[in-house]
Amino acid sequence: MDAEEFDDFYAVSFQRLVGQVYAMTGDRDEAQECVQEAFVRAWSHRRQLEKAHAPEAWVRTTAYRLAVSRWRRMMRGRRAPDRAVQHPPAPAEPSSDHVALVAALKQLPEAQRQAIVLHHMCDLPVTSVAEEVGVPEGTIKARLSRGRAALLTLLGDEPTNGLTEGAGHV
Repeated sequence: MDAEEFDDFYAVSFQRLVGQVYAMTGDRDEAQECVQEAFVRAWSHRRQLEKAHAPEAWVRTTAYRLAVSRWRRMMRGRRAPDRAVQHPPAPAEPSSDHVALVAALKQLPEAQRQAIVLHHMCDLPVTSVAEEVGVPEGTIKARLSRGRAALLTLLGDEPTNGLTEGAGHV
């Protein structure tokens, strides 16, 4: 397609393409801009368009894809930035109950501490704790019973949130 043929192609199809892209996007100004940009790209591909069966379809598809890309870019600009690129919020200071619980857990034997954390803090059933640790369920039940009794002694009469309400954080 030479320059004169391209000019004729542009003159004959520009308004029709704008109307078609406008119907697809709902924004006439955006449709005009995208069709213009598509014709700029078509100019640099005019040798391939000459061989193509439907150069108007190529320009229409290119214009529509440009409109979609511009819309996506605009929508991305409106949303909040991704959490991955934001600075993480400062961690909250642990409550005095949390500090006391962690200190008390540190005083328990490792097996009891592990059973209590998995069961009460991670909210795992006894069977899952037993599977994870690799011991019988009865052993986990005994460790939980002994560990709770030791924590009650270490913490006093007030139950801690992490042990009475199920899941919590250590």
